[in-house]
Amino acid sequence: MLRSKPWNRGRLIVWTLFAITLLVAPMLLRSGLALTMLSQIGYMIIICLSYNMLLGQGGMLSFGHAVYTGLGSFIAIHAMNLAGKGSWQIPLVLIPLVGGLAGASFAVLLGFVTTKKAGTTFAMITMGVGELVASMALMLPEFFGGEGGITTDRVYGQPFLGWSFGPAIEVYYLIAAYCFVCTAAMFAFTGTPLGRILNAVRDNPERVEFIGYDTQRVRYFAFIIAGFFAGIGGGLTTINFEIITGADSLSIVRSGGYLLFTFLGGATFFFGPIIGAVLLVLASVLLAELTKAWPLYLGLVFLFMVMYAPGGVASLIMMNLRLARFGKLRQLWPAYLGLGGTALVGVTGMACMVEMAYHLQLNAALGPVLSFLGTALNANGAGSWAGAGLVMVTGFGLFELCRRRFVRRWSRIQEEIEHANK
Repeated sequence: MLRSKPWNRGRLIVWTLFAITLLVAPMLLRSGLALTMLSQIGYMIIICLSYNMLLGQGGMLSFGHAVYTGLGSFIAIHAMNLAGKGSWQIPLVLIPLVGGLAGASFAVLLGFVTTKKAGTTFAMITMGVGELVASMALMLPEFFGGEGGITTDRVYGQPFLGWSFGPAIEVYYLIAAYCFVCTAAMFAFTGTPLGRILNAVRDNPERVEFIGYDTQRVRYFAFIIAGFFAGIGGGLTTINFEIITGADSLSIVRSGGYLLFTFLGGATFFFGPIIGAVLLVLASVLLAELTKAWPLYLGLVFLFMVMYAPGGVASLIMMNLRLARFGKLRQLWPAYLGLGGTALVGVTGMACMVEMAYHLQLNAALGPVLSFLGTALNANGAGSWAGAGLVMVTGFGLFELCRRRFVRRWSRIQEEIEHANK
């Protein structure tokens, strides 16, 4: 008698909410900037999840993941130009798959050498390969377009189901469809035998070899699959922007961005890179528009997360969900408010000092006065510096007191949970 496994209702609800979010997001956020950011978030989710297939699931720290997104983008843009001229018959909806196949092909070629080693050696090899490919962007201008890059036009051929993909909203829904399908496929990969043995290679490669598996081959296959999804993300990037520049798309800075925000989101959880992708777009679009010191703020956030929450934002969410399941979360709300309020005060004072320092270095010709958070600050005045310093010291001092109380309360709650489990 055939038996089927029962539906996982929680997982079904999560995936349904994810699909609904992708569908209704442009209806709620109607501005052109918001639609552009949503499109970027869509393909960044694919790229960060593909990177986490290496880092989180396989324990492979790569500094060259932008190679496969970038090369996928270039193959995709050449395919679009050939299709626009009528040389190739490729509809626009299949261009991301062209980029994916390109990313997988280059992963087959470069990954065979890259995955020969693991650990730090693997990271150094990926860095070298990334720099090698990035330097070729200027050596082969016929393919990479030189410093100006390559442009294209996404409106070509016959409309697909009435869509020409000229309007940005149509491009968004194309990206959203690929985002949902690729996310589901990469989640399904985690439950396959290859995905399980990849986790084992990450945790204990010696034991995996002892039971008869070739760890290099496992890393190699995972590397190819990650390159495929990275190439899909690169193809969607091409469709969205209609231009690709070699030096930027292949640089180690771009690879470092994938690493940084995947870690901030939470590399040990599947949904962590999704959070990281959202943070990446918010930082590169909104934060970069608000201040020129955004790399400094980003570095401080990264430092704070490494020190206090190495599991990323996803780990914080999961820990608090555990507290909620045991009915203990309400006991920590006052502590959370105290931490948040004191941290906000300290960060405000620090940000005032940073903005004044940047103003003196970059905008001194505009005068010493600048406006920040609705307040006029005099970068040459001792009073502004003293006031900002006092606010910063007071805020962070109170934050440290709240943090110590929070740690004691957190430890007591964890002991109560462990006692309840026993």
